[in-house]
Amino acid sequence: MWLLLAAQAVAAIEPISVGIAIGAASVITGYLSYRDLYCRFAECCGKQRPLNATALKLDLEEKLFGQHLATEVILKALTGFRSNNNPKKPLTLSLHGSAGTGKNFVSQIVAENLHAKGLKSYFVHLFVSTLHFPHEQHIKLYQDQLQRWIRGNVSACASSVFIFDEMDKLHPGVIDAIKPFLDYYEQVDGVSYRKAIFIFLSNAGGDLITKTALEFWRAGRKREDIQLKDLEHALSVGVFNNKHSGLWRSGLIDKSLIDYFIPFLPLEYTHVKMCVRAEMKARGSAIDEDVVTRVAEEMTFYPKGEKIYSDRGCKTVQSRLDFQ
Repeated sequence: MWLLLAAQAVAAIEPISVGIAIGAASVITGYLSYRDLYCRFAECCGKQRPLNATALKLDLEEKLFGQHLATEVILKALTGFRSNNNPKKPLTLSLHGSAGTGKNFVSQIVAENLHAKGLKSYFVHLFVSTLHFPHEQHIKLYQDQLQRWIRGNVSACASSVFIFDEMDKLHPGVIDAIKPFLDYYEQVDGVSYRKAIFIFLSNAGGDLITKTALEFWRAGRKREDIQLKDLEHALSVGVFNNKHSGLWRSGLIDKSLIDYFIPFLPLEYTHVKMCVRAEMKARGSAIDEDVVTRVAEEMTFYPKGEKIYSDRGCKTVQSRLDFQ
């Protein structure tokens, strides 16, 4: 027992010492394998963590506002993929919509439900176009680096998650470097990518989504009546032909390697108020409806005549709440 306690103490120092202490403890006790005991102190990939579909559904329904399509499709895609022990290709999702509609927030929810440490996990990797791939003249370098990075991380953890933010700011051609990894190959250079997940986040296509939402609103139909088939094809064609989508004439679309194009609808006044309440709750504050209303009314809404949708979604809710 004292060796196990010693291992706990050493865990705060550095991983090599942890390994030595745990190794000694496992040899003496004989109860746990080295890996089992080590993984009590450090994050391990090992066997794929089971997806709790009920928890994911609850997170999406309680934390994501006004996005019935995203909730439905993401839940369906993830549960189906993770329940398949032998997928034929990685799961690839492309999330589209205007700023502040919840795309980044959903990627956080997904990461937290797939890996215990969420976005802080060693097995969840976030790429930001303007940070990691800023210069157009270095596209070939970025392609090579991206291939090496993904190959190395999937080799270390088959169920790795890769999130590409600001796809609409990614230089054309960069993302096609990962096409072989998203395809229906059993292995690429000895590595299987079939259990990995790739998520693209983009503002591209937001205008198409808003156009459809407005058509439904003007026809007196509920936003919940909008179905994936009303938007998905138009989204895929739109971003394929958009030079500023990051997927312009991409082989990922041409070869149907993106499993779902997921639209995030523009947010209405009621959704903004829901965001404010959620932020107040997260801060441990009592819900003050006067404050909720003030913050929501400070937002700018469009179109000019009807003023239905928040032009920044819920993106500035936190900063506006700070000044109340």
